[in-house]
Amino acid sequence: MRFGTKMMITFTVLLALAFGIGGSVLIATSTGNSLNQSQGTAASSHRLILYTLSAVSGAAQAGGRGVDSDDLFDALTRLDAQGGQNWISLRLSDDDGVIYVSRVTGMPGNNMQNSADTPSGYGGLFRNELIKNVSEEQFAILTFRGDNGQYLLQIAGQFEFDARIMYLESLYDISHVFIGRQYQQAIYRQLFLAVIALGAALSWLLSYLMTLPLQRLSRVTRTIASGDLSCRASLSGKDEIGVLAVDFNNMADRLEQNIGEMKDAMRRQEEFMGGFAHELKTPLTSIIGYAELLRGHTLSDADQHDAANYIFMEGRRLEVLSLKLLDLIVLKKRDFTFLPIGIAQIVEDAAKLVRPVLLKRDVRLKYDCDEGVCLIEPDLFMSLLLNLIDNARKAIDGGGEISIQSQTVSGYCEIMVSDNGRGIPEEELNKIKDAFYRVDKSRSRAQGGVGLGLRLCDEIAALHGGGMTFESELGKGTTATVKLRAVV
Repeated sequence: MRFGTKMMITFTVLLALAFGIGGSVLIATSTGNSLNQSQGTAASSHRLILYTLSAVSGAAQAGGRGVDSDDLFDALTRLDAQGGQNWISLRLSDDDGVIYVSRVTGMPGNNMQNSADTPSGYGGLFRNELIKNVSEEQFAILTFRGDNGQYLLQIAGQFEFDARIMYLESLYDISHVFIGRQYQQAIYRQLFLAVIALGAALSWLLSYLMTLPLQRLSRVTRTIASGDLSCRASLSGKDEIGVLAVDFNNMADRLEQNIGEMKDAMRRQEEFMGGFAHELKTPLTSIIGYAELLRGHTLSDADQHDAANYIFMEGRRLEVLSLKLLDLIVLKKRDFTFLPIGIAQIVEDAAKLVRPVLLKRDVRLKYDCDEGVCLIEPDLFMSLLLNLIDNARKAIDGGGEISIQSQTVSGYCEIMVSDNGRGIPEEELNKIKDAFYRVDKSRSRAQGGVGLGLRLCDEIAALHGGGMTFESELGKGTTATVKLRAVV
């Protein structure tokens, strides 16, 4: 499902919920207010009838004559005739039963006296259980639906007559309240359908306008993916889509720049490979030439020694170079066996290997390692340490010191190899791990270096889930830090 369609459906559903809930609450509130108003009017009318009956009883007693129920009947009959527009029926009763029921408005009437039996359509409209809730202080009110479908409101109250508690009940037709609700609901349903249809159309239009910039951005993306890196999104604005377009263009600029740098790096690599091939060709040519000289000419002892020594030195240089190239190819593998080995132990083993060479160069080596344990591949990690130590040795012109320290911090082992040699210029630090790169070409060539060692060290560190960084200051020395995961 497209994003625009999802937006349209979401807007339409939210509109339907909001309009549906709001309309339902409005109709319910209107119906409730009308019902409360009808109940208030009916209660006032019922209270007036009670006052009238109480006044009749009081007037009879004040006149010095006995209180007669006929006076109540006459009063109820007159009230019923006068107030038929407010109530539809009145019923008078006491604890012994129904005494009087007036006719139902719009139906044949009949008065019943001293009888608890009422025919259907008269007293049968009243609910007999209501008088149980009547008290001297308040009325009892009940809203119900009659047998013929009309909605009725029954109010019951009490008064004292001839030392007896009398119950007066009045019945009101409130069907107009519920008929009005049904009419409102019918109008609301039609309005609801019209609003939802209009809302769906507007939602589709809004979703189309809102997703149009995204569609344009998608076309630009496909154009870039096809190879046209110069294509850019021509969107403006300060909203989220405008910001997205700016970020996308920045990303495309960076992508184009990175690809250009990659092409340039490939070009430089081809140049390096050409230079390296030339570097191989030169000693091989010399070796072949001196071998031919030794094989086809008679030389003095000194010349033979010089030729043999040159062949030996060039052969050793080729051997070192070939081994480093072999390591570079082998390091592409990732299925090595890693063992938990203490850093202090492997540093001590490396120091024993290089100590004779360092003594010949008058270079001191000291190390201070904690008891940290890492999962390492012993041969590869030993190669990393020996490379770093050898680089540190080459950086010292004479009479220097190499220091190895290790510490375990936050689940990582940090191994630092420092020297007090020449140091590395700041602008060269980011390049020293590149293959075939040498800071000082003349010194590295003289010492047999080809610039592959640090690249190998970086790959070994990455293979162990860590990394390698350098800090250096000219004239003061360099520190190489290797960070590996420790065994917790």
